[in-house]
Formats: sequence, C-alpha cells, structure tokens
Amino acid sequence: MATATLVKNSRSTRSTIALKLLMAVTGLVFIGYVLAHMYGNLKAFAGHDAFNEYAEHLRTLGEPLLPYSGLLWVIRVVLLVSLALHVYAAVALWRRANTARGSKYVVKKNKHSSFSSHLMRWGGVTLLLFIVWHLLNFTVGKINVGGGATNDPFNLMVDSFSVWWLTLIYLVAMFMLGTHLHHGVWSAGQTLGFTNSARTRLLWKRAGLVVAVVVAGGFSLVPLGVLAGVISK
Repeated sequence: MATATLVKNSRSTRSTIALKLLMAVTGLVFIGYVLAHMYGNLKAFAGHDAFNEYAEHLRTLGEPLLPYSGLLWVIRVVLLVSLALHVYAAVALWRRANTARGSKYVVKKNKHSSFSSHLMRWGGVTLLLFIVWHLLNFTVGKINVGGGATNDPFNLMVDSFSVWWLTLIYLVAMFMLGTHLHHGVWSAGQTLGFTNSARTRLLWKRAGLVVAVVVAGGFSLVPLGVLAGVISK
C-alpha cells in the first residue's frame, strides 16, 4: 500500500511539472506574439496608409512559397493550439490546487502567493473573454459598433476606439494582461529553471515588470490616442 502511494504521488508530481512546463512554453509563445502585435498596432500613429499597409503585409508574408494569408493562418493555428494547451494546463493545475487545499500544510505554504494566484486565474478568464470579443471585433466578424464600414482596418480601429465603453473594456483587458505578464514571465523563468540564484531571480522579476509595462502600455497608447484625437481618419 505504501509503495503504491509513493508511485502515485511520484506520477502526480511529474504530471504537475509537465503541466507547469506546458504553461511556461505556451506562455512564452504568447509573449512573443503580443510583443510583435503591439509593435504592429503602434503603426496607427503613422497614419491610415502605414497601418493598412502593415495589415496587408501580414497577409503577403511567405509568398510565393505560401499562398496569400498562408503564413498568417499558420500563426493563427499555432496560437489557437497554444491557447487551448495553456487553458487546459491552467484548469488542470487549478483543480489540483483546490484538491491540495485539504492539507493545512499546503494552505500555510501557499498563503503568501494566494492573492497572486487568484488574480492570475481571474485575469486569465478576463483575457480569454476579451480574446473572443477582440476576434469578433477585428478579425472574424469585423463588428463596427458605430455602424460604419468594416473593410478598412484603420477606419474600423478608429471607429471602435471612438466608442468610450469599448475603449474602457480594452484598457481593463490591458491592465489584466499586464498583471498576467508580470507574474507569468517570472513563473515561466522559475518553471524552466532560470531562477536558481538571487541575481537571476531579480532579473526575471524585472523582466516580468518591463514586459508587462511595455506590452500593456504599448497596446493602451492606440485607443488613448484615438480618444485624444491624435489618431483619426
């Protein structure tokens, strides 16, 4: 009986480590994507033509080796698979954490990180809902709540962010993204074994803060620029 319990616990530990590694790797995929996406969004400050040329360039990447929008669809598939795996790992780890709460030792051990974990979970749910809306707004459905045309990426973006409540939703999502990245970068470094000394722990904590501020701040500049009239048709 004791041997069976040890084997079971060993398998559970290996499985938990595998889930954390899966979250770390898929998280790094998303960090690379949001950095590139944020850079592209800032093209809005260069005006209508520069922004639309960038949007069109994304569709012609890889030609003639790949068909029109071919590489873009490859990126989308990679992101969708990464998202599914990230959510699966997060839910599985959350369930295991709830099961472990039956132990007083575990509760005491994790009491200092419970707030951060709670924020990460709710932040993840918020971001998941935002991603669905964002895709409907700008990619899949191309919904223009102002009733304007949807075939011009720059104009659709300006029309959308001219609506105050849409901008508010976007800014709340960016705040959640920032907090998610701040903790997520640190967690990824820890999971991948890059925080084995005081120096590297400090570096990864700073990296998490820098990435969070740059990404969340960079994304927020565009809707704020539209509201301020700096970006307009």
